[in-house]
Amino acid sequence: MNDEEATVETSPAASSRSAAEARLRALVEETLRELRAGQPDLPPITLHSVLDRDLGLDSLARMEMLLRVERAFGVDLPEDTLQRAETVEDVLQALQRAGASAGCAAHVADPAPAVEAPPAPGAAGREKAADRGSPSDADTLLDVLAWHCREHPQQVQHVVLHDDIEQPVTYRQLADSAAAIAAGLQQRGVVPRQCIAIMLPTSREYFGVYFGILMAGAIPVPIYPPARASQIEDHVLRHAAILSNAGAVGMITMDEGMGVARLLRAQVSGLRWVATAAQLADAGRVPEPVASRGDDIAFIQYTSGSTGQPKGVALTHANLLANIRAMAGAVQATPRDVFVSWLPLYHDMGLIGAWLGSLYVGFPLVVMSPLAFLSRPRRWLETIHRWRGTLSAGPNFAYELCLKRIDAEELKGLDLSCWRLAFNGAEAVSPDTVRRFAERFAACGLRPEAVAPVYGLAEAAVGLLFPPLGRVAPIDTIARDVFAREQRAVPVLPDTADALRFVGCGRPLPGHEVRVVDESGNVLGERLEGRLEFRGPSATRGYYRNPEQTARLFHDGWLDTGDRAYTADGEVYITGRVKDIVIRGGRNLYPQEIEEAVGAVEGIRKGCVAVFGSPDAATGTERLVVLAETRATSSAERAALHEAVTRAVMAAIGEPPDVITLAPPHCVLKTSSGKVRRSACRERWEAGLAATAPASARGQVLRLVARAARVRTANAWTIAHRLIAGLRIALAFALFAPATWALTLAARSPAAAWALGHRAARAWLRSAGLRLAVQGLERLPPGPCVLVSNHASYLDGLILVAALPRAFAFVAKRELETQFVAGRYLERLGALFVERFEARRSVADAERMALAVREGQSLAVFPEGTFVAASGLLPFHLGAFLAAGAAGVPVVPVLIHGSRTLLPAKVWWPRPAALRVEVLAPLTAAPGLEPFAAAVRLREAARQAIGQRLCEP
Repeated sequence: MNDEEATVETSPAASSRSAAEARLRALVEETLRELRAGQPDLPPITLHSVLDRDLGLDSLARMEMLLRVERAFGVDLPEDTLQRAETVEDVLQALQRAGASAGCAAHVADPAPAVEAPPAPGAAGREKAADRGSPSDADTLLDVLAWHCREHPQQVQHVVLHDDIEQPVTYRQLADSAAAIAAGLQQRGVVPRQCIAIMLPTSREYFGVYFGILMAGAIPVPIYPPARASQIEDHVLRHAAILSNAGAVGMITMDEGMGVARLLRAQVSGLRWVATAAQLADAGRVPEPVASRGDDIAFIQYTSGSTGQPKGVALTHANLLANIRAMAGAVQATPRDVFVSWLPLYHDMGLIGAWLGSLYVGFPLVVMSPLAFLSRPRRWLETIHRWRGTLSAGPNFAYELCLKRIDAEELKGLDLSCWRLAFNGAEAVSPDTVRRFAERFAACGLRPEAVAPVYGLAEAAVGLLFPPLGRVAPIDTIARDVFAREQRAVPVLPDTADALRFVGCGRPLPGHEVRVVDESGNVLGERLEGRLEFRGPSATRGYYRNPEQTARLFHDGWLDTGDRAYTADGEVYITGRVKDIVIRGGRNLYPQEIEEAVGAVEGIRKGCVAVFGSPDAATGTERLVVLAETRATSSAERAALHEAVTRAVMAAIGEPPDVITLAPPHCVLKTSSGKVRRSACRERWEAGLAATAPASARGQVLRLVARAARVRTANAWTIAHRLIAGLRIALAFALFAPATWALTLAARSPAAAWALGHRAARAWLRSAGLRLAVQGLERLPPGPCVLVSNHASYLDGLILVAALPRAFAFVAKRELETQFVAGRYLERLGALFVERFEARRSVADAERMALAVREGQSLAVFPEGTFVAASGLLPFHLGAFLAAGAAGVPVVPVLIHGSRTLLPAKVWWPRPAALRVEVLAPLTAAPGLEPFAAAVRLREAARQAIGQRLCEP
């Protein structure tokens, strides 16, 4: 082909792109003119114009502009356009991906949803499943999946919708993909109880990755993918703190997330690898089976951080299953239901409420990307219509978005009569939104009793309060001033001016209890506001690796929700977050209604307002601070806005704010779910940084790289220190061990050999720079006893020799007896070698141990029998306790701290560690019990005593 032919062939494409570009720029200009009514000068619009920085289009304005583009070009833009499109050029490229052309610019898409619904996935199988029951005997989520794979492996579990492509996944396919991920994790050295981060968008891969981590015995830690380049620094720093707290060793992400994942890895020293699901999956490998129990952690949900730093809520399989069963019972869910969700899977409402709930009960989940909903809210309702969804959920802003972004024309043909429960939760529920949504969509068949405000929190898995079926959500109208000053909810007429309104969120789930208490912990009566506390089988055990915050969470067995509430006629009304309420002049002020009022002011970015209190030493009360984003820059505009905000606050609460700070866009910090992080905003405001415009994406990345360089330098010094310290430990061992071994072989008795080893071991520890603290030696009985200790390292025996001043005979596995070095050394110490695998010889060995104790020997036993790299205690074998019981001597529990750090399993280079040996109170067999029962009691008492003081999860 010659150049002339090439020019002829490409010119139509160039012409089409040019026409599309001109039409697109005209649409952007049209949107800008409406936004800037009365302002003659518009910023220049080029392909390189950044939508928010250069053109002033915030997220809602961008959404409006993209909706106009879709209508004008007659296409559905890719779901990720709202998130990924930073410039006009990006929007043009999204149009090209959607197949738009200049020739279709005049076409307007039909707003009515498709009338024909696809066949319900696995409908016939689900009818049969309804008769078979549910996995009620399951102890773990893995048991639930295995049950469904046995009962109906080919039934569809979920359908992933992505850009009009439907991807159904059966229970068997889910299990197979999980097994592939588990095998890949094990190949990378992942062991049980290690944390693996999931940074994935809603996708088919997410489901298999989550269960694959569980199959490998590890702990999933969901985190959200980066949203926009302009927020990259905040994203990385927040998630670096999360990954460090979790101790995550690996991260699974997508190709597009690799850049951010590498930045995170540079910030988090323990994060050893990042990979995609495709890189991990290995179809040729089968994972090693790993036992799981109901009290194992099933995932760590990091709280949103709307009131402070995120905390990791550790939830066990038992917690999740208890919550799912309670919610399923409350809503009378059956396999005939269909759940439609756009909720992100990294958030508890989407992960537990939508997916794991559907997995347990056995009804299909139809899931779409959050971006699909945000870019065009009608898609959510269309999907409910098409798939005949019976259950769906969203935070309050989602229902508000539907009210604002779906016009009357788009309601034609929309049938929502199938929607039996529309859950509204995860953030403060607006009574006005509840009422207006029910009224607006009643024309589409939505029943008023279907709109169901609910309440939950991560510390309760997800759900805590659910409404009774078949009732319209109650809205309580109360006297504002009495409530603000006395915390009494006094009812007034619905049309009373200046009243407060709260919506009822229902009653506690079956098996759960709630109470409202004052600051002293006294239970309050009806219509008195206080702290809301709860207890029940869904309650978390605490925050992961955060004992201080865990201690603050529990009050006499009740968990503090961090929310304030009151009860009336059995209904619970949530009034606000404890930390968010501003106390000024003896009045309780509630930020949500002030933020809503300020957000309605023309020129203030809606949803970008933070209201909080800041202590004022001069008055002894709190200042009411309003931080609001605006694009106004001139002095006149900002002065007018200041007056308008003051009037709005006066109208809302009857008094003005103390401080109004007008800030440029992106200064109001938010969580991944869009909630305002008021505590974080207050910290920035008090530091004088609240009105500081965020740096460019390039500047943020450069700062992160510089920070990573500092972290890596510090890590390099740490590694160098560890290498030098390890070399010192190894050289000291090489110096002392041969001589000690030779002298021990020449010792005249086990007692003399022990005394020699005791002195040599302590000298080696000093030479190696290792400190050993010994506590509780006075608890050792003067006569014979059986000492039992936790086992975490190759050096545990040597540490006990250094710690104990008198001789003990080690009980060692028979395989060591034939080893030239270890076997001869242990033999000179008087060790007893026992059989671990052959049953008859094990019984005989137990009798031999009892005989040795009767003859006056004290034994030292590691009842776990072996040790592994993972933290915690393994099950205890019974032999040592049978021997103690038979000989009538006490069992002495002993803790060894720090040896797992020094030299754990399958590691041959030592690391510096603080070592401590702690002798606990002796245990004796209960009188009157037969020998086996007495041994079992002793074993459990010893394991509990050691476990309670062992500083390992």
